[in-house]
Amino acid sequence: MDQEIEIFNASTITTTSSEILIAALKLFAKKGYFNTSLTDIAKKANIKNTSEIYQHFTNKQVIAAQLYADIFANLNESIDEIWLKNDKPSEQLRGTVDLLFRLTEDAPDVMRFLLNVKFDEFLPDEKPLQETAAFCKIYKIIQAGVTSGEIRNIDPMLGYIYFFGIVNATLQGILAGVLDKKADTYLLQTWLAAWNCIVKK
Repeated sequence: MDQEIEIFNASTITTTSSEILIAALKLFAKKGYFNTSLTDIAKKANIKNTSEIYQHFTNKQVIAAQLYADIFANLNESIDEIWLKNDKPSEQLRGTVDLLFRLTEDAPDVMRFLLNVKFDEFLPDEKPLQETAAFCKIYKIIQAGVTSGEIRNIDPMLGYIYFFGIVNATLQGILAGVLDKKADTYLLQTWLAAWNCIVKK
């Protein structure tokens, strides 16, 4: 099954709506929001014309807003699960890195949407990536690590920047094809490099 389908709640969305969202996701990730037209989305979704899109979504911005809401809601839920299954901040961060690498391998367009799309240019009322609930929780994990002594005594935001600077750069390299092996090939090296930037030694 296409992993990207799982970002949508099957109980609240029709098959056609899901196909439109998946088509838009792929196009936004590849061409960008402004270079994608409703005609492009209809063609990618195997829909005869744009009038059928209007039966499900008012306009392209509404499609983008739905993608944003669904992707971040599912990411937030996944971070919650990692948080509940692991007690130590180091384990929670490792689980988060594992998740991001798995998404990069299984749902690269989701990760391109997360990392490359500039939401503020077309969704000005939505929070930027670092202010979403999921990433606020990751910041709190680092904060908890500083408090518990697992992470060295640095400003948690600086720790966040150090840690995810390495993780995000690696993921970007994989998505761009600069790093041309499977994502999990780089997982351990990336985890060690990122963790060693913030761990208390």
